[in-house]
Amino acid sequence: MAGERRSSSRVAAAASCSFVLALLLVLALGSLAGAEEERDALVVRGPRLLATRPCEEIYVVGEGETLHSISARCGDPYILERNPHVHDPDDVFPGLVIRITPPPARTNHHDDHK
Repeated sequence: MAGERRSSSRVAAAASCSFVLALLLVLALGSLAGAEEERDALVVRGPRLLATRPCEEIYVVGEGETLHSISARCGDPYILERNPHVHDPDDVFPGLVIRITPPPARTNHHDDHK
């Protein structure tokens, strides 16, 4: 009976080890497929991404942006005046939170008065 217990525990250990190895193989193959998908993904950085960002009242400065570039893109020439925490207009860094006033949205009003 002791021999049967040893034999069954060896079988259980071998099955356990095989299961763990199979699981590791599946995880490794899955991560390789994920890495290939990431490599094929479109990554947009820099000016193209910044050009599509909306100009909202609370604005977080992005990489490569200046107060001048934000002002020109968002149509707010008074960014420095509205942000007293910015002491030097040349000391702007990514992650800085500023307040801007974007121009009002343009609407097409047609007068039907004749």
